[in-house]
Amino acid sequence: MTKGTVKLKAYAIGAVVFVLFLCILGFMAGAGGGQAFANSCGDRGEPSVDYGDDGDGDQAQNNTTGDVRKNQIANAKIIDTVAADGGLSGRATLIALMTALQESSLLNLNHGHLDSVGLFQQRPSQGWGTLTQLMNPEYATRMFLFGADPKSTVGIHGLTDVKGWETMPLWKAAASVQHPAEQYEQLYAGQESAARDIAKDAGIDLERATTSDSSTGGDQADDTSTDQSDNGECYPEDNSGGGTGKTGDPFHDGAADWPAVVKNPRSTADAIAWAKNEAANGTGDWYRACLAFVARAYGWNFSGVNYAIDHYKEMPASMKHDGDRMPPPGALMYWDTGKRAGHVAIYIGDGKIASNDVLRPGYIDIVPATYIEKHWQATYLGWAPPYFPKGG
Repeated sequence: MTKGTVKLKAYAIGAVVFVLFLCILGFMAGAGGGQAFANSCGDRGEPSVDYGDDGDGDQAQNNTTGDVRKNQIANAKIIDTVAADGGLSGRATLIALMTALQESSLLNLNHGHLDSVGLFQQRPSQGWGTLTQLMNPEYATRMFLFGADPKSTVGIHGLTDVKGWETMPLWKAAASVQHPAEQYEQLYAGQESAARDIAKDAGIDLERATTSDSSTGGDQADDTSTDQSDNGECYPEDNSGGGTGKTGDPFHDGAADWPAVVKNPRSTADAIAWAKNEAANGTGDWYRACLAFVARAYGWNFSGVNYAIDHYKEMPASMKHDGDRMPPPGALMYWDTGKRAGHVAIYIGDGKIASNDVLRPGYIDIVPATYIEKHWQATYLGWAPPYFPKGG
């Protein structure tokens, strides 16, 4: 028997054992051990992390078709980007890569044990998000790293909620998020070498230091810098916009017309009616998806922009009404939550808005427009017409 034959047989045996481990883990582990319920990020209802609405379809991947390595590298880059944007170290990326390799072979699977899906095999029924959300690698990664609401004792918790995650063994940190049966926890350790290889191929710096205080939990997927004007991520907290009214004042109906360039699949009246119907009969698909919601209300499949705060910043100057508390019905209203994403809602008139996550996580509710300032301590930025130049 040649050395090559011995190596080949050893490799085959190892592969079979690994597959058996994966099959066992699929039944015993994976982001769903124990009951948990999704809450909103930040304070209850505050969508301080919006998971984007750029219109990029997230196609399911598997290990029998397509370029597996190419997909793994692409997914690894997404994981690292989310970690880095949240100020986390390369160690966080490594833990996430090891976890995703064990759970899904680092592929965006649309199937799994019971209702498990995605990179981390997170389960909609256990509160990790909707099926559509969990099939978005960025969303799934943010949930793994930052959880739903680190400030609450109820709901999904991520890596940054695990006390001492930066110093404990890598496999233990992964298991602390995924909660497999105890006898399967160390399976994550077997993925470290593969994770490092993929990171190298993807050009990921696993030695990157932490760039913000993310080790003690908190919604670190966002930029929480107090000097937000310097990094271009959010508006300054003391922004008054130079418009009318002051924080806490009621909102009243304005009468401004939309510019001729503002053209949407749905009319303003139809968009408001659609939003009201979603509040009355919706199925709870809008968890942390404020920008997607307002775009859908106006008939678009997606807004084409990642974050609400960016949508406002990219509005033509002539369309932005900073600080003005007299938006016309149908206007988009924006707030700086002190986080990366910000928030947007539809003004439906009579001082009220249709917004996601305000009373019920994932659902749309009709509340006074002052609710966002009062309950989330967010800064009102202003309003703009429902303009979606990148919508589709």
